[in-house]
Amino acid sequence: MTRASLDKQPHEVASMFDDVAERYDLTNDVLSLGQARLWRKEVARAVDARPAQKVLDLAAGTATSSLPFARTGAYVVPCDFSLGMLRVGKQRHSWLPFTAGDATKLPFKDDTFDAVTISFGLRNVQDTDAALREMYRVTKPGGRVVICEFSHPTWAPFRTVYTEYLMRALPPAARAVSSSPDAYVYLAESIRAWPDQRALAGRLGEAGWGKVAWRNLTGGVVALHRGFKQA
Repeated sequence: MTRASLDKQPHEVASMFDDVAERYDLTNDVLSLGQARLWRKEVARAVDARPAQKVLDLAAGTATSSLPFARTGAYVVPCDFSLGMLRVGKQRHSWLPFTAGDATKLPFKDDTFDAVTISFGLRNVQDTDAALREMYRVTKPGGRVVICEFSHPTWAPFRTVYTEYLMRALPPAARAVSSSPDAYVYLAESIRAWPDQRALAGRLGEAGWGKVAWRNLTGGVVALHRGFKQA
């Protein structure tokens, strides 16, 4: 299995990410034209992890996204349902507590984490609303969620160019740098099918999160959503 279908069966998506794990971080840097690193910095700023806080990093993959939180002195748990990703991550960062878990059925107790974050992974979960409710469940009262996900560019001419890039330029570029380029066809299709900024904010509210807001990055190619659990 090298790509998943848009009905996002968990075993298909996990298998697809197993196949791309070894070169996943490099491929992301190339295909995002270097923007991925800037997006990670903005996520770290939004999460605002502090020493001794507990942070759950979902869809953490190889834990590249987890490292900024660990550097603040926070206790970060990288969690993913791709065992291939976790294996590669454990080889690179053996000191981190990698945990296998499905975002719709998290293996953690209620009210455990000060912050829960997920970058470019919510789009791949089979049941988005169940995942948002699970994130709420494991977050402490007063805690926060930060979601970084591909979204919809706000300027119409740029949106057209961006969509053309996704479906025409991204797959050939992926063939040059990825060990499993067919997976990136699925990724392009899943980005196009994902709800826009306002729609995702509404789903966060329906899951219980309060004070929901979002901020566009790179003209809306990516959006940062944040919400809080009532204290």
